[in-house]
Amino acid sequence: MTQPILTREQVRRVDDLAIHRVGIAGVVLMENAGRNAAALIRESFGDGGRAVILCGPGNNGGDGLVVARHLHNNGWSVRAMVTAGAERLTPDALANFRVVEAMGLGPVVARDATCQSEFVRSITPDDVVVDALLGTGFRGTVRSPTAELIVHVDRADKRAVVALDIPSGLDCDTGVPSNATLRADLTVTFVALKPGLIAPGAARYAGRVASSISARRASWSRR
Repeated sequence: MTQPILTREQVRRVDDLAIHRVGIAGVVLMENAGRNAAALIRESFGDGGRAVILCGPGNNGGDGLVVARHLHNNGWSVRAMVTAGAERLTPDALANFRVVEAMGLGPVVARDATCQSEFVRSITPDDVVVDALLGTGFRGTVRSPTAELIVHVDRADKRAVVALDIPSGLDCDTGVPSNATLRADLTVTFVALKPGLIAPGAARYAGRVASSISARRASWSRR
């Protein structure tokens, strides 16, 4: 079956229908997305690996926290970082932040460039870095300190980068990179392919693109 291609606005409409017409809670959509992404990461890199999960304050970051939990439950060594305090997280991301916190997985809250840079320096060549920083809602210019964070991660020695839905800094509708765009080895896209992932030149940033649907079951994901 050919996967549909949807813009950020179309995906938002799909999510809105799922939540308000079908009655699927946003946190359930996030759980499905993150669980399936974790399954695809395990299928791609095996069991018992190491992961560093980089989470922004939005729902993409919440997806990353779900990934952290599921990888941990399947034997991975997991470290998570969130670029904002609990007060700035979206409600669904905050719910998963509290769960991960209760599990003793941190996450490390790194609000400023110094803390974020220190965390990135701890990345090892064995780590799979999961990019859950910006998501499909991003457009325009990446602001500081996230721009510097992306550059540092891009330069770090790591096993691979897995982007959730879209590499941070890449416009999901146009495929145009911003002032700071993370280069992924694998992008796990939710709901549908995004036009930016198949735009000319996007493969340099997206790497291999896989649908979370291929991770055993379909998923919906709210951005």
